[in-house]
Amino acid sequence: MSSSPTVKEQVTAGELAEFLDSRQQRRRLLPIAIGVGVLAGSITLLFRWLLSLGDSLRTGLIEWSWQAPMVGWLLPIVWAITGATLAVWLTRRYAPEASGSGIPHIEAVLYRLRDLRWRRIIPVKIIGGVLAIGGGLALGREGPSVQIGGALGGGMAELLRSGPRERLTLIAAGSGAGLAAAFNAPLAGLVFVLEELQRDFRPSVFGAAFVAAVVANVITRLFTGQLPVFAIPDYPIQPLSTLPVFIVLGIVCGVTGVVFNKVLLAMLEGVAQLRPRQKLVYTMLTGLCVGLVGWWYPTLIGGGHHFTEDVLRGQIDLTLLPILLAIRFALTMLSYATGAPGGIFAPLLILGALIGYGVGETTHRIAPFLAPQAEVFGVVGMAALFTGIVRAPLTGIVLIAEMTGNYNQLLPLLLACFFAYAVAEVLRDRPIYEALLRRDLRHTSSAHVLEEPVVVELTVAPEAPFVGRTIRELGLPPGCIIVRCRDGNREWIATAYTRIEPHMQLTVLVAPAAAHGLAMLQAGCAAPDRATH
Repeated sequence: MSSSPTVKEQVTAGELAEFLDSRQQRRRLLPIAIGVGVLAGSITLLFRWLLSLGDSLRTGLIEWSWQAPMVGWLLPIVWAITGATLAVWLTRRYAPEASGSGIPHIEAVLYRLRDLRWRRIIPVKIIGGVLAIGGGLALGREGPSVQIGGALGGGMAELLRSGPRERLTLIAAGSGAGLAAAFNAPLAGLVFVLEELQRDFRPSVFGAAFVAAVVANVITRLFTGQLPVFAIPDYPIQPLSTLPVFIVLGIVCGVTGVVFNKVLLAMLEGVAQLRPRQKLVYTMLTGLCVGLVGWWYPTLIGGGHHFTEDVLRGQIDLTLLPILLAIRFALTMLSYATGAPGGIFAPLLILGALIGYGVGETTHRIAPFLAPQAEVFGVVGMAALFTGIVRAPLTGIVLIAEMTGNYNQLLPLLLACFFAYAVAEVLRDRPIYEALLRRDLRHTSSAHVLEEPVVVELTVAPEAPFVGRTIRELGLPPGCIIVRCRDGNREWIATAYTRIEPHMQLTVLVAPAAAHGLAMLQAGCAAPDRATH
């Protein structure tokens, strides 16, 4: 007579089944991820080529207009106004979710709070991005590339009729592939998926994102070459005596990151209050400003790639640096608030390079032994400001190392990014993509947020508003149900009398009519500095 399996044997069998299912899922996903990588790499490469063509046309127009200075200054203004206006009109008319960076929209899709209309997003993002950035708006190609890659992943999942979880994995993988192709940085694309987008280290997610990013990068390198995006020297390892200056740089970038986020959100709120005609006037005035700056300093507008290289090579006059920093900061705020397709990765990297080089060059003139090579501080400044704004330090470090080829600066990068992160957290500032996502959800009625019931997992932060309260005391609307709780190795079914504790993981079922309850839970489970606006 056989004995029944013990609890330990049952658990082991369940774990084995889960392991085998995970392996099968990986095997099924990897060939699809290769296809997503090929598509994302190819389309992003086309997007990069179109943007390069737009930059060349704009620069050639400005140089030609210098021959007739009395009226020539009007040409870059007309060019910028036309590009910005058409880009904004196209986006608002056909795919409003394609406005701006697009990364918050992809995050909303991954959280199952938004639909992914990939057939509209891809052409609108490409055409609108080329019109806006090619017209001179101070925006970057990375956000559009991430959204385009995610849309391609979602489109392939739909065509292959993949399940909901596989679809989300392919969307995330496509997004990472888009970033990898945009910046020639495959590892950064993978890390961005794991650290910022999906925040999921399951083998299937890791494998799909890894394969898609590598394949997309191979496609890119076949046509653009193997060199890093920024053609700058490989600076040597800096002496330990420079570390205090890198700490100062991190603190400065942390503070600047908080200012950047607050000003950007304030600009978006201000423009949102305008009437349609007033928004059109605002877009045209932004084009006017961009055109005037382009007439004076052509490389300061648009994506700013060549300008960033000049900074990282130390070819910017220190006395002119504060003016250039202020102008580029203002142009970034004005451009993003128009709602035209374009990201903030490249603009914030330019600002970080300017801040870093300014700190390094100033220190070098005062005490040369503390900053023997000021250009290195520009490289580190990009990662530090990225960390202060996005709050994804690992992505920032890997991204800048791959974009510049300066792997010798890992210690300064780690140090500066740590202090930038710490300062931004101490100042209780919300990461920019999280803030943009919450703003988008707040400005959208609940009826359009969820199309079907979704399952969401939340982790309760220490000192969160809901800590110490029972589920019945939370005031959640009908249709927003906490169904499961986890705490360490324990897992149980939630009841009305379950008390919320720090670090507890909650599984929530949300119906479309109760979408606003999800926002309540996100705010109540977040740390105090992220629960308030």
